[in-house]
Amino acid sequence: MINNIKCILMLHVNLSHLKFVDWGVSQQMALTNNRLLQTKLALIITSLSISSLAQTDVEELVVTATRTNRTISSIPNTVKLIDRDAIEQQLAVSSSLLDSLSFSVPSLTPSRQKMTTTGVTLRGRTPLYMVDSIPQSTPLRNGERSGFTIDSEFVERVEVLYGANAIQGVGATGGVINYVTISAPRNGNLLQRVGVELESDNFESDGLHYRTTGLLGKKSGAADVVIGATFDAQDLYYDGYGNPVGADTTQGDTMDSKTKNVFGKFGYDFSDERRLEVTGNYFKLAGDGDYVGIAGDIENGIPATSTEGTPPAEPTYNEASNIAVTFTEKNLYGGNLNTQAFYYDFYALYGAGIFAALQDAAIAPIGTLVEQSALDSEKFGAKLTYSKEDSLWSGLQLVAGLDYLQDKTLQELAQTGRVWVPEMIYRGWAGLLQLEQSLVNDKLRISAGARSEHVELDVPDFTTIASAKSTFVSGGTPSFEKTLGNFGLVYDLSEQVTLFSSYTQGFTMPDAGLILRAVNTPNQTVDSLVDLQPVVADNIETGVNYKIAGFALDASYFWSDSDLGSRIQVVNGAGQIRREKTEIEGWEITTSYQFSSGLKIGTAYSNLDGRYDSDADGRVDKDLDGRNIAANRWNSFVEGSLTQQFNARLQYSKLLDRDFDGGLPQHNFEGYDLVDLIMIYDTLSAGKLTLGIQNVFAEEYITYFSQSYPATTDDNYVSGRGRVITLGWKMDL
Repeated sequence: MINNIKCILMLHVNLSHLKFVDWGVSQQMALTNNRLLQTKLALIITSLSISSLAQTDVEELVVTATRTNRTISSIPNTVKLIDRDAIEQQLAVSSSLLDSLSFSVPSLTPSRQKMTTTGVTLRGRTPLYMVDSIPQSTPLRNGERSGFTIDSEFVERVEVLYGANAIQGVGATGGVINYVTISAPRNGNLLQRVGVELESDNFESDGLHYRTTGLLGKKSGAADVVIGATFDAQDLYYDGYGNPVGADTTQGDTMDSKTKNVFGKFGYDFSDERRLEVTGNYFKLAGDGDYVGIAGDIENGIPATSTEGTPPAEPTYNEASNIAVTFTEKNLYGGNLNTQAFYYDFYALYGAGIFAALQDAAIAPIGTLVEQSALDSEKFGAKLTYSKEDSLWSGLQLVAGLDYLQDKTLQELAQTGRVWVPEMIYRGWAGLLQLEQSLVNDKLRISAGARSEHVELDVPDFTTIASAKSTFVSGGTPSFEKTLGNFGLVYDLSEQVTLFSSYTQGFTMPDAGLILRAVNTPNQTVDSLVDLQPVVADNIETGVNYKIAGFALDASYFWSDSDLGSRIQVVNGAGQIRREKTEIEGWEITTSYQFSSGLKIGTAYSNLDGRYDSDADGRVDKDLDGRNIAANRWNSFVEGSLTQQFNARLQYSKLLDRDFDGGLPQHNFEGYDLVDLIMIYDTLSAGKLTLGIQNVFAEEYITYFSQSYPATTDDNYVSGRGRVITLGWKMDL
């Protein structure tokens, strides 16, 4: 098997020079040949997965995003836990934390390689991003920046709960992505970690990027502390054609940017059973404003590019601050108590331009006003969770919780001081009760629960901007109460096979800001706008987990329905909400096998289909577009040790073609193939060296979002990054 991986690495070396930049017929022939080679490579990787089995122990993993520490095998839903080693492995080819999740979670839409998460969905719906269970999402006015609030250096693991659920409250109609931050070593050892990275796009002088990181942590007696800082500078990205990637100066871009992050965590153990922890994080990702975009040509398949220049007004940026205080008591009347209070402040500035929706003749002649919007969101809340095993009788676990959340959000126009979306204050509290009973010698686990939501949205009187006819809207306090239920079964058919099935509900707000700012009919009141009712998603899932020796297989089927969904449609350059019935279904399968030699192989496949009711007759009749549904995707990998100190991983990702029923043919998706190579060398005494090659074959492709989203224009019709080489060094001092 070691010879197999060496042969594959040699194949990459021999083929890595392939690069085709000609347009027309020669380009298509080149792409075809390139894809044939990559398909052969994928077959080699997949063929390894049917080899004979060997003995390897499987470690049981624990998930915290479910409000209590639960093992993956006890949860009746698909769960993915990505540990620090796996995170660092993916970061070797991309410094973006969101990009790094793309390979590990195939049902997550591929990242756009931009500052925005527009179009990034999990199982076709919006995920709730969290940091240590602190919500990062801004559902009242979804600015699509929630995936960029913490640096990857401070993330110890990522927990992904698939499918709609209400366990963490508002926002998780697609699932939960919880970033769990690093802690000081519990054994008293000193944590001293430094790292540097140098990244190159196409070996161009303006395609160089660098990154530095530092961490310091220590537990001394009852107290422990960890502090850290990172700095990341990104210049220009290049695509597989050798051309600069088109800059998104409106939504924001990770290229031509600088990121600063400061992190700290302090803990104190009053006893073995009682602990207080305070966590703080400050993050800022800011564009440099050194480049402007040059429009492409969708009709002729020519992507947008970039050139040196200064965008109008201030460059885009994200600024986020998190503070959390957590207290745990492990033996309160025989159970565990966890309480958390948090504060989250978020500000996102978007790019300036002459946008039709933001013109106002009272300020400047139509077609001349340069404007940019900004999202300001501030939230604080508290969570209390109490859990007890064998609570009323043997085998019964009881979990009770009480949550409070206040979210204050507005959207302003930064150049003129106008308010585009009025200040909205969301106040909600919820009670949570969850029961789980173990039966049949703990082989069968039955769970059921409910979350009772009580929400009020406070909106003052306001007047819309000129493009919405300067319409006066009477304020109000629409409210709703909703009980969201769940039910699940987990059955250990044998030591190797576990079956599970579940029904869960989740909810979110339908982007109230988009609805309110578009009101253009007189005599409207906030209370009468039915579109402000929540989006409630019902999710049914069934699956199987199979593990024997070094082989693991996870497969699941899910179906998700929302009678009053929330689909965003762009009209005259501004987003508008369509409240329509939506149905999404899909299936996923993941397999892996680890040989006794340490060589590991695996493959994962995700298949999604989404439909919506376009004519309000109660039946879904058209496909959801690329903003709402991901491409079907197949990922494969092979990894292992070439020597005692040298590890390598080769991974292949294939996004499959997709035609959208009910859409225009020009928005159908033509798939593409990407291959990455990761090599890690442990010097033993001087740290670890990494070499990551993203898109080894310099595949020339237009991103999934640009191809499949109907509102794509010549300006944001962009290609993905070409071959990127990253050299890194990290050392524990």
